[in-house]
Amino acid sequence: MALFGDKKKEVKAKKEKTSRVHHVHAKRLTDGVANEIIRAPWFSEKALIMTEKGVYTFVVPKRTTKAEIAGALKEIFKVEPRKINIVNLPGKKKAMRKRRGVGTRAARHKAYVYLNTGDTIQFT
Repeated sequence: MALFGDKKKEVKAKKEKTSRVHHVHAKRLTDGVANEIIRAPWFSEKALIMTEKGVYTFVVPKRTTKAEIAGALKEIFKVEPRKINIVNLPGKKKAMRKRRGVGTRAARHKAYVYLNTGDTIQFT
């Protein structure tokens, strides 16, 4: 009978065998673009604590990809990242001091860069 076929079991077995491994492949950049991608290090209490564990935080533009960030880090700091996470920070509404009403702070974009053990980045 067609209702009790074996095809579904074969498809499930094939799906279970595939594993997802994510690697960050550095993208080659043209001259001067790396400093536009890695705008500045992100200095906060949480970010400074994470640097002890080999995780560095940077301010990056909105449309930057993980491959572009990896290429910029390789060019500027001569470091190969293990993993990169990108976070969108929405703009916050804040009360204005001189005028009535509420203003909006700009939305930001930051990247968490995980380095291999033994690699460090020196900010000067």
